[in-house]
Amino acid sequence: MGELRSSCGRRAARCSALKDSGDSASELQEWRPVIYRKCTDTLWLLLFCLFWAGLMFITGYAVMAGAAERLVLGYDSFGNICGRKNAPVKGAPLSGQDMTNKKYVFFLNSCNLEMQSHKISSLCLCVSSCPREQLNSLEDLQSFARNNGSFLCIYNLNVSSYTQNSKAAQLCPTLPVPPSKSFPLFNRCVPQNPECYSKYASVLISMVNEMDVFHRILSGILAGRDTVIGLSVLALAFSFILVLAFRFIRTLLVHTLIALVVFGLLFVSGVLWWLYYDYRNDPSTELETEKENVKFLLGYAIFSTIVTVVLLSLIFVLRKRLRFTVQLFRIVGKIIGRIPFLLFQPLWTFLILVVFWVFWVAVLLSLGTAGTAQSTSGGQVEYRALSGICYMAWYHFVGLIWTSEFILACQQMVIAGAVVTCYFNRNKNSPPPHPVLSSISVLFCYHLGTAVKGSFLITVLRIPRIVLLFLYNILKQKKNTKCLFKCCFCWFCCHESCLRPFNQHAYTTTAINGTNFCTSAKDADCILARNSAKLASISCFGDFLLFLGKVFVVCFTVFGGLMAFNYHRELQAWVVPLLLVGFFAYLMSHSFLSVFEVTANAMFLCFAVDMETNDGTAEKPYFVDQELLTFVSQSNKLTEGQKHRSTRPFHDNEDGTELQPMT
Repeated sequence: MGELRSSCGRRAARCSALKDSGDSASELQEWRPVIYRKCTDTLWLLLFCLFWAGLMFITGYAVMAGAAERLVLGYDSFGNICGRKNAPVKGAPLSGQDMTNKKYVFFLNSCNLEMQSHKISSLCLCVSSCPREQLNSLEDLQSFARNNGSFLCIYNLNVSSYTQNSKAAQLCPTLPVPPSKSFPLFNRCVPQNPECYSKYASVLISMVNEMDVFHRILSGILAGRDTVIGLSVLALAFSFILVLAFRFIRTLLVHTLIALVVFGLLFVSGVLWWLYYDYRNDPSTELETEKENVKFLLGYAIFSTIVTVVLLSLIFVLRKRLRFTVQLFRIVGKIIGRIPFLLFQPLWTFLILVVFWVFWVAVLLSLGTAGTAQSTSGGQVEYRALSGICYMAWYHFVGLIWTSEFILACQQMVIAGAVVTCYFNRNKNSPPPHPVLSSISVLFCYHLGTAVKGSFLITVLRIPRIVLLFLYNILKQKKNTKCLFKCCFCWFCCHESCLRPFNQHAYTTTAINGTNFCTSAKDADCILARNSAKLASISCFGDFLLFLGKVFVVCFTVFGGLMAFNYHRELQAWVVPLLLVGFFAYLMSHSFLSVFEVTANAMFLCFAVDMETNDGTAEKPYFVDQELLTFVSQSNKLTEGQKHRSTRPFHDNEDGTELQPMT
């Protein structure tokens, strides 16, 4: 708060000095918007810092009160965390043991796990190794313990008593013990028998959510984790190749891309309908996961068919604009070529987002395990959750949305600032040095408050959508509420979709004129409204071609997923992991291709500002190069009309703000 007061105080002192020195009122008037912008940006930045101070408090509390290692390393039924030394718990005689060499969690009845009062009914132990072969008798358990040093019975039962103790059947695992291996991340002994594996994964997930469908969905993701990771890497490779293709685009390449998109849409739709027909007519479809696959496949096939028909119709209607689109991307590629390392901005942004998401998940895990150990009547240990954790989790979730949107807003401002710097450069053959670094420095010195405010608006619209979705899942059995929730959900979706490009234009205007978010948003809206006839058709088809590129990545990634997941149809609800893969593929392609989208939009906004603030004379020459000017004129057939173009400057509008390139 002191920084804000000192900043505003310095501005006020300078204004007072201007007044005392006898300067004109116009000079004082010139300082007032600067003071307002600086103070409002500082206030928003201060608000964001205070919000993050709350996140840091939650992080510290989660680290101190939580025990994420219980979830990651696993723990037995007696409160011992596997793989480390433990402190004893009062009332639990088998707690407080040294489990340094026992790193794996083993359930005594892994094939028949059940949930009772939000906990797994089977006892679990910490063992040094999982049985790789099936054990059919107590003698096999005894032999396995002696040969491998891994004891699968209760800790206080001696190995020599496995075959002699009359209660060994209750103190040892249920026979036969299926072969198992440790899960690579969470150190659980996972049974390899397909039926046991499906039941095991489903019950473990039910600890997180009691919804039956939800367990099977997440168990399918767990089972197909290797395939999901491989397909995600494939989507990343496709996205990077597509960025290079758009950078050096040619007419033949556009025709090839459109042909591949058409082929991919038709092929994926056909494969989905074929799989649906195959599943529906398969007499062996009895498992619940297989029935869910049939339902999801029908929905996917219908959605894919509708998207295919719509996109094919748009491609047919807009085919005559292909030549101008190639020329547009050549101009955009030329601008990107003048800005070193601009194509790598999505990569850095993605890495920053990954680091933040890992941090967020780690804190969430710690919050979820914050609790106190209490012994039960049977000598076992339960962990009771602390009060207030639910509110902290919601606050933490808001932090995920706001911070992610803030990082994306910073990326858009960096790209827009670099494009503005290069556009308003008189000598096109000698671009300014390090435009990306210059844009980053301007962002951190002057415009962080603008990025905070823009990301906050997106967050405000997204949170009600998530709350509505949460309430809809609770009240979905009531028919009267379904329509209301869906209407409200769609309303917020539409507003968010409209606000995103609105924010992007506001960021570009901020980079041009240095004004705050609200003033920049009004200026951008006014200038784009007056020039919509010139720029709308060009921008729309450019965005459509970029969307086709995203569809290309999604189609071929989903095709690879269909081929990979279909081989394990009886084990998992694989159509939902497939949806996750498709969403990730679209997210990756959007992140990489957003460079072209933001660059094109910033270029057109700079062009509109240039046309309104300059008239092409020797006193006020245009900044635009001849190639872009000719392209806009030809694509809109306005070569003759441009001679009579209105030269009314932007500062004549009712807002009283003049958009000018920053010097």
